[in-house]
Amino acid sequence: MSQFTGKIDGGSFDELILPRLGYHRPNIKQGPAFGVDVSLIDLGGNLGMAMTSDPLSLIPSLGLAESAWLSVHLMANDMATTGFSPMYAQMVLNLPPQFSQADLTTYWDHIHRYCKDIGVAITGGHTGSIVGQNSTIAGGGTMLLTAPLDEILLSNHARPGDVIIVTKECALSSAAILAMSFPQTVQQRLGKEVYSESCALFYQTSSLPDALAATSTGKVTAMHDVTEGGVLGAVYEMAKASGVGATIDNDLLPVGYPQQLVTQLFGIDARFCIGAGAMVIAAERGSEQQVLAVLAAKQIKGSVIGEFTERNDCRLITRGKSEPLPYFEKDPYWSAFFNALKKGWK
Repeated sequence: MSQFTGKIDGGSFDELILPRLGYHRPNIKQGPAFGVDVSLIDLGGNLGMAMTSDPLSLIPSLGLAESAWLSVHLMANDMATTGFSPMYAQMVLNLPPQFSQADLTTYWDHIHRYCKDIGVAITGGHTGSIVGQNSTIAGGGTMLLTAPLDEILLSNHARPGDVIIVTKECALSSAAILAMSFPQTVQQRLGKEVYSESCALFYQTSSLPDALAATSTGKVTAMHDVTEGGVLGAVYEMAKASGVGATIDNDLLPVGYPQQLVTQLFGIDARFCIGAGAMVIAAERGSEQQVLAVLAAKQIKGSVIGEFTERNDCRLITRGKSEPLPYFEKDPYWSAFFNALKKGWK
């Protein structure tokens, strides 16, 4: 348990977390659950409050501005699955002692600007330093929003017959962060052009515009942002949370050229690794062209990759052959990153 990297595994979550959720309040409409991005509270009068929490990034190999971007937008991506923009944020910073006042000013200025750009007010938190803190996680944050209760979407509301649309491409954040973290190796092995294209993917890692565009059609039933486990992991989680099955056409999965090369270099499968920036969308059958059109109007790529089904299993179709869709508890990105460090990749 003390040695896990990434999210806690499903068994530990079920056995340790779920039976111990503090005081029971009946107005909690959605609490912690596998494959669900946000919690939802009924405030009365058809007003709902949605919230999510995530780590705050502080990754020296990326830079302060880029770390701040991930800190803000990975939380905002979760909130986007409701179909609404986040409104408020609480931030807790546990910084390393060597983190200078100048660095804090730069980092926090970017946190402020990125929140302001998407309409998020920072309402409180905690800021301090801790001896021995050398992690790429600088603390944690929570984002909240209020909206009409009956209009807030949840990722466990996908229905049989809904089409599955994924925005952008697989492995956006994995390819970008690996390239930016090991620039010399990527340029030497793959060339400067692939390196530059991979780095350019970094600022595509916000899926808030994707979600707001798609939900404007009124045809979206559920969404799940792509994080650990990649696009296929997100589809699997969404199906299991909703109590439905899924059929995915492997040949329709969008994987860009730089992501293919970078993930191959690091020995991981682009379909199953961290892919922040992409959004998995369940939409009413027959509405797919309408959803794709509103995405395209915002210059956002969308691809129909399958459908949710009645049967409670997930299938992956590859060149006409149907196999069970695998699900991995641990995202391969983490081992790829740390293995590269051990190899001395620069």
